Amino acid sequence: MRRIMAVLVENNPGVLARVASLIRRRGFNIESLAVGPTENPRIARITLVVEGDGPTYEQVQKQLYKLIEVLKVSDLDPDRSVARELALIKVHADPARRPQLLQLAEVFRARVVDVGRRQMTLEVTGTEDKVEALINLAREFGLLEVVRTGVIALERGPQSVRFGKEEAENVPDVLRLGR
Repeated sequence: MRRIMAVLVENNPGVLARVASLIRRRGFNIESLAVGPTENPRIARITLVVEGDGPTYEQVQKQLYKLIEVLKVSDLDPDRSVARELALIKVHADPARRPQLLQLAEVFRARVVDVGRRQMTLEVTGTEDKVEALINLAREFGLLEVVRTGVIALERGPQSVRFGKEEAENVPDVLRLGR
């Protein structure tokens, strides 16, 4: 079963390596990984996509909490969250086939972000399936390069994966910004 995890961590050097290493040691393959600062620059959010059954997944959550820099771990239910990925796709763009490529970009709501004499770079945002579909269709033109961000996700509605006042009381003084 595929799971999306949101992990709030102290925004310190080496934390990502420790989190990834812990998951690797437990035999999980990280399918997607995205990390960046949150609304609080001293806290980073790691979004992980991993494969695993319920008990194994729960064990990984427990192990993550053993890392001192891990502040909160949340499971993001796909039915109650919004997940997106960004990709840049550099494609061979023979001038004779550019209209077809532009039409393909329009269908996927992709943006042209760079154009050269013989290549074009598209930017697409969407579900993993949408990104994968555009990449597969772009192969017909000749893929030159693809880079993807990995999945990022937020819960729908008013729920948030963030720190409340009660949780902040257990955070080191260094992380308490105006709480």
